[in-house]
Amino acid sequence: MTELKTIAFIGNSLPRRCGIATFTTDLQQAISRSPANIGTMIVAMNDHGHAYDYPASVSLQIGDETLRDYIQAAETLNANRVDLVCLQHEFGIFGGEAGSHILELLSRLDMPVVTTLHTVLAEPNAAQRHVFARIIEASAKVVVMAEKARALLTEVYDVPKEKIEVIPHGIPDLAFLEPDLAKAKLSFEGRSVILTFGLLSPNKGIEVMIDAMPLILQSRPDAVYVVLGATHPNLIRHQGEAYRESLVARVKALGVEDHVVFLDQFVEQATLLDFISMCDVYATPYLNEAQMTSGTLAYSFGLGKAVVSTPYWHAQELLAEGRGILVPSGDAQAIGTEIAGLLTDDVRRTAMRTRAYASSRSMTWQRTAERYLATFEAAQHRIPTVWRVPSSGKSSVGTPLVLPQTQLAYFLSMCDDTGLFQHAVHSVPDRSHGYCVDDNARALLLASALNTPGEKPLANALTNRFASFVQHAWNPDEKQFRNFMGFDRCWLEDKGSEDSHGRTLWALGECARSDTNASRRSWAAALFADALPKVETFRSPRAWAFVLIGLDGYCAIRAEDLIAKRLRRLLAERLLRLLAQVETADWVWFEEGLSYDNARLPEALILTGLASGSSAYVDAGIRTLRWLMLRQTAPAGHFRPVGTEGFGDRRAAPKKFDQQPLEAAATISACLTAWRADQGAEWIAGAASAFGWFLGANDLSQTLVDVDTGSCRDGLHKLRVNENRGGESVVSYLLGLIEFRRFSRIFDQTVRLSDLHAQRA
Repeated sequence: MTELKTIAFIGNSLPRRCGIATFTTDLQQAISRSPANIGTMIVAMNDHGHAYDYPASVSLQIGDETLRDYIQAAETLNANRVDLVCLQHEFGIFGGEAGSHILELLSRLDMPVVTTLHTVLAEPNAAQRHVFARIIEASAKVVVMAEKARALLTEVYDVPKEKIEVIPHGIPDLAFLEPDLAKAKLSFEGRSVILTFGLLSPNKGIEVMIDAMPLILQSRPDAVYVVLGATHPNLIRHQGEAYRESLVARVKALGVEDHVVFLDQFVEQATLLDFISMCDVYATPYLNEAQMTSGTLAYSFGLGKAVVSTPYWHAQELLAEGRGILVPSGDAQAIGTEIAGLLTDDVRRTAMRTRAYASSRSMTWQRTAERYLATFEAAQHRIPTVWRVPSSGKSSVGTPLVLPQTQLAYFLSMCDDTGLFQHAVHSVPDRSHGYCVDDNARALLLASALNTPGEKPLANALTNRFASFVQHAWNPDEKQFRNFMGFDRCWLEDKGSEDSHGRTLWALGECARSDTNASRRSWAAALFADALPKVETFRSPRAWAFVLIGLDGYCAIRAEDLIAKRLRRLLAERLLRLLAQVETADWVWFEEGLSYDNARLPEALILTGLASGSSAYVDAGIRTLRWLMLRQTAPAGHFRPVGTEGFGDRRAAPKKFDQQPLEAAATISACLTAWRADQGAEWIAGAASAFGWFLGANDLSQTLVDVDTGSCRDGLHKLRVNENRGGESVVSYLLGLIEFRRFSRIFDQTVRLSDLHAQRA
């Protein structure tokens, strides 16, 4: 597998005037500015023979109707060994019937393609369906910006869900500002400003907003409607300025000339952001419901503007839950009433603005670039979903590993209104042992893992329950988390172990990065920051490792936290020092004996090394994990985790029993992390072997899980499985399964390049 070094973006590019050009340029710049240090270039589409004064980022140009240009572009990209192509697809920007010329380029590429679909038609004609299907077939992954688009891809075009990523339209990362300063700058001080911007065309519904102005002026005589944007080039080409002139005539007929301003400009981004900043209400009165994406809506929403919109698909999703107001298409009375209401109610308008701004923080171009980079990496490295793992017998023939579906029925039965129970008697929750923060932190990790594509998220109320348990466990006096709680909800201690504190920080760090609820992400990050400094006094290597894994999530969203950066390096260096003190030729480990959750130590170093660019951390993690995997592999080839009987034995061969699900889950995660570092086949085999342990590829040839309910037994004794099915065991199985399923979805379930070349041959 090659490292991702160069990405080519194919699409329209600034200074060409259109939304696709703006998006392509913004995405290319966001990727080029990311810490990944990846080279970028743009292959720009030219329309109808036009030429543009492109910046240096545009390396190639294609005339939309010149078929030879498409072929030459593919040859150049192959010759330059570009690692990945990101295609921006919109009907109308490529030549040929339904844009079919782009297929000549795609069919010749030697590298993976990730396609951003800016429009997904619910009712395509035959030519559109054919071209669209071929583009999707040629793409390792497709990106859409709304859940509606994902639904259409699966229902209308039969695209596997695993192939689709939903990444919202990116936005500039600007502060939440009041409009007064921008109004003064643009000479609109003392006015209540309504804004619409974008290329003018009849489907934008500008005339509806003009018709609404007399109603708005009854409540706000100072109101002004600013229409910012040049007429769409395609409209100019065929009709000249007839549409704009009709709008001006409409304004005059209604007698609102002093309250409607047309600015026939395609402005640079800095000027555009000034205009958005100055408006009190942003309006998108589009007439067509089937508008999948609106960059103008995303930008205004991201700057914390009160938005009134018709219910096209993108607006329905973005403005839900009070983040904006939806009105019927073409209804001047409705849009006028709602805008007038906002302009006369400062409290309501401010509350709406605040909700919009808070919800949009995950949409900044930095975050968007991170999600695209993850998708690019997924598209580049593809591995089959089914591996062969060694059987537990003497035969060398492996057993097929087929990943089960994720089932949560048993996990849910182990939860009450306090949280996740620690233990069970067989499959019956055991109230006598109450709860612990260890298991509820693991449950919070599970909630985050279930937010990945292809999994069904937990109910928000249940995730909040685990978060609430963690919050209640925090003892601000001790600056440490309590661990054990009785069934009566009384804590049994003032503070828990260093390891339980570290594991809780791990869960908080992941929650801060990947929870779908913005408020809960903020909570997790704040509590993480409060609980982190205590770790400096810890002496447990596992606590250090858990915290380092948590820091991988936290630092991804709080890169500016200098305390976190310092402690990250401190803990990683402590692990390296331990290794240097203990390691010998035949004992490549951090301690004199093996204990529990062993694989988390190398995993923590590899993650930290990948994030910080330290090869020393990665090398140490790979070296120790490789040694550990040899110790955890039985002579027959199956996975044999270190048994509890041998915990702490000084430099001794691991004892077989009791074997715990925790070890298998840790090994799966560590191996898949190691694969990210060097793409070695040994790590896929190691992870598959560890997961096979759950399914019966173990010393007793006994399955530990019920795949129909998701329950997991507590481990392997010498002669039998442990029939109790506690909280730690079920969450360990589910976390291992979900992580492996995610790996499988990312690196498989795509059309292989070799298949494409075979078809072409």
